[in-house]
Amino acid sequence: MNVDRTPLPQPTSPSFGRPELLAPAGHWDCAKAAIENGADAIYFGLDRFNARMRAQNITEAELPRLMEFLHRRGVKGYVTLNTLVFPQELAEAEQYLRTIIAAGVDAVIVQDVGICRLIRHLSPDFPIHASTQMTITSAVGVEFAQSLGCELVVLARECSLPEINKIKTQIAKKNISLPLEVFVHGALCVAYSGQCLTSESLGGRSANRGECAQACRMPYELISDGKEVDLGNCKYLLSPQDLAGLEVLPDLVKAGVSCLKIEGRLKTPEYVANVTRVYRQALDRVMTELVKDDTTTSLPPTPPSKRRKNLAPLNKEDWGERSNQHHVTDQERYNLEMAFSRGLYPGWFRGINNQELVHARFGKKRGVYLGEVTRIHKDQVTVQCRGMALPCPIKPGDGVVFDSGHPEAKEEGGRVYAVEQRGQDAVLAFGRRDLNLRRVKVGDKVWKTSDPELDRQLRQSFAGDNPQFQRPIQVEVQGEVGQPLIAIARDELGHVVQVESSVPLETAHTKPLTTERLQEQLGRLGNTPFCLGNLTNHLKCEAMLPVSELNRMRRDLVAQLEQLRVQPKRWQLNSSASLQDLLPKWAREDHPYAPNLIVLVRNLKQLQAALQAGIETLYCEFEDPRAYRKAVQLVRDGQTVPNQTIWVAPPRITKPGENYILQQVRSCEADGYLVRNYDHLQFFAADRCIGDFSLNVANPLTADYFKQQFGLERLTASYDLNINQLEDLLTLCLGHWFEVTIHQHMPMFHMEHCVFCAFLSTGTDYTNCGRPCEKHEVKLRDRVGTEHILQADAGCRNTVFNGTAQTGAEYVQHLIELGVRDFRIEFLNETPQQVTQTIQRYRQLLQGEITGSQLWRQLKLQNQLGVTRGPLRRSAPVNY
Repeated sequence: MNVDRTPLPQPTSPSFGRPELLAPAGHWDCAKAAIENGADAIYFGLDRFNARMRAQNITEAELPRLMEFLHRRGVKGYVTLNTLVFPQELAEAEQYLRTIIAAGVDAVIVQDVGICRLIRHLSPDFPIHASTQMTITSAVGVEFAQSLGCELVVLARECSLPEINKIKTQIAKKNISLPLEVFVHGALCVAYSGQCLTSESLGGRSANRGECAQACRMPYELISDGKEVDLGNCKYLLSPQDLAGLEVLPDLVKAGVSCLKIEGRLKTPEYVANVTRVYRQALDRVMTELVKDDTTTSLPPTPPSKRRKNLAPLNKEDWGERSNQHHVTDQERYNLEMAFSRGLYPGWFRGINNQELVHARFGKKRGVYLGEVTRIHKDQVTVQCRGMALPCPIKPGDGVVFDSGHPEAKEEGGRVYAVEQRGQDAVLAFGRRDLNLRRVKVGDKVWKTSDPELDRQLRQSFAGDNPQFQRPIQVEVQGEVGQPLIAIARDELGHVVQVESSVPLETAHTKPLTTERLQEQLGRLGNTPFCLGNLTNHLKCEAMLPVSELNRMRRDLVAQLEQLRVQPKRWQLNSSASLQDLLPKWAREDHPYAPNLIVLVRNLKQLQAALQAGIETLYCEFEDPRAYRKAVQLVRDGQTVPNQTIWVAPPRITKPGENYILQQVRSCEADGYLVRNYDHLQFFAADRCIGDFSLNVANPLTADYFKQQFGLERLTASYDLNINQLEDLLTLCLGHWFEVTIHQHMPMFHMEHCVFCAFLSTGTDYTNCGRPCEKHEVKLRDRVGTEHILQADAGCRNTVFNGTAQTGAEYVQHLIELGVRDFRIEFLNETPQQVTQTIQRYRQLLQGEITGSQLWRQLKLQNQLGVTRGPLRRSAPVNY
């Protein structure tokens, strides 16, 4: 593969800057692949506390060597510490952080609020990047990250280009200058990052702990009003196509995005090399075009199109017409689809299109679509090519798979032995025992899954020890006859070095030091990290210098620049600071209060049942916030016990322009509000508030911050905690800070993707879907037969709730001993009678009339859906 050694074009317009290109690195080879193909920075995890625990990762011992290697090449290195951290892990996390800071890492990517606090306590200047796991979707979220000491924010993948622009505008008005980073390519999580509890709920493997089991990639059946909906071959209802933001690069640059992030720490080095190279070259072209054009006008969003019925990837017209600034070439599309593709799509950048985001026909890698089988004869298969526009997209040695519409079953595929092109048809021959052609049928789709030649070229791009991707240096030379020649070099990071010749310049009789001659000699930078950018010649006389001396000066310039670049970043590190300084210090108090049962309901009938049962603390979470006014009035009119309060919950996500929903919520004048995100913390700051589970409170540093900084009356412990971890949290804090959810249908997926719209309408979003969520009761049946309950909220976001209720009843007595006095039970689609019965059982439990084991057995009998022990108990992992 030819290596592009041309200098990177530099933007000159003040209206936008060049975004950093950030590539993934699961291990050393991936790091090399990223560097040699043009990444400006890489991100990688260590052995613990990163959201890709299945990656090979980098060890602590390797960290200084890796950072020296990166910095020599002018590349930054960011460590992912982007999981929730449990109480007993804080001391280890502190040591990790000291190692990371001392190694000169350029920044750490963080999810946990408490870890942000710990970092800033240890070091006042070490950069923190707020992970996409922090679920930041608004200017208020950016402001929250800044208050924690973050210096960059990775926005949620669900933010569209107009929303990114709004966030940029709003933070500018508040004089907030935090850079914004977005994912530009790779796998899309269907659920909001940091808000997915599916793996935890189904198998005790938390996505917030880097152990996602990818249940979204599994097949589901759609059950509407009790009947299965025939969706043909659409079974993968929660598996989005992979993100490909190539076509919107100009829009992202003009929006002021500071960093473009490629997903893929579990991918191969060839994937990293392939995708990084495509985006490096495309971004350089875009910057050149934008500098010429010097415009900051955003392109209008493309009108949504109908669902594509065929399995082909986006064709040339689909990719090209959407942006008149960047044309995606056939080769770029081919390379990206061969790298890894479940179908490529610009995600949410262009807004919501529920008909296109999830095609639902498969949930695994496919590659390049070739066409359909039209004939099978002996060991040959004829394929009518309908895919890529490349002259011959299939060649001997390539791997293919035959898609019969049942990706959950074993599929036929193998290596192509020979290819004969017949117009639009390709006749493929295979070895005699390479595949079973009796299982291949006319009409099967054919996908190219492997290109060994491309893989070989990609491996060559990062093979060996010599640099293959070089970054430009600017050189100035000056001097006069009788004086030494002075050469000054500057790299793109701002390092400046100077060398002088050991002999003076002489008058030239032949071969004077012209600009061209200096460029030729000083530009011989092969096998170094540099290439020659601009050379400025200040010599005003015809002078000469031996070639050997010019070569020495060039080598010295390179050596000095490299020496400057490899110096580790000297971040401040407070040796006397410790974790103990931050832990909350409260005297233990005895609270004689009786345990309090809190009930969350999701409709007015359930509320009436809870009222009749005499529940003192009531929570409401309704799809339509306008119904809260009636709920509040119902409680006020029918108050059954003294000090009865009603609290209402806003939707979990707040995006720019959605404050009207919060205003609707507040207009009901409830006693208080269940806050679930950073916008809620600010909007309801003057009201009584309780922090819900979605704030991800998993350790005392996080708990103390939310409790003291925002005056929350109570916190809901994270659903990622099992009983041992919860006990640790309660031991380090005060038990009455917390309420613990002991009965619920776990909210598994919380997502922008609307299943109602995608599969029960032909609309693209709420403007034209006909609101099937208001007309139908929908469930998703998984492969083991459990029917999970689907609900929409006021923002048209969907939540998939575990169809099986979960209980932590057996741990209640122990939690009471630890100081917890508030216990929550949540209802979903239960009847009023079921609500009444369940409340009665849990009230008996809290009053000591029955044990947790007895309640467990009673619930098993009364609940036809069954009930399992809840998230407090760490069960054996389930493989998906």
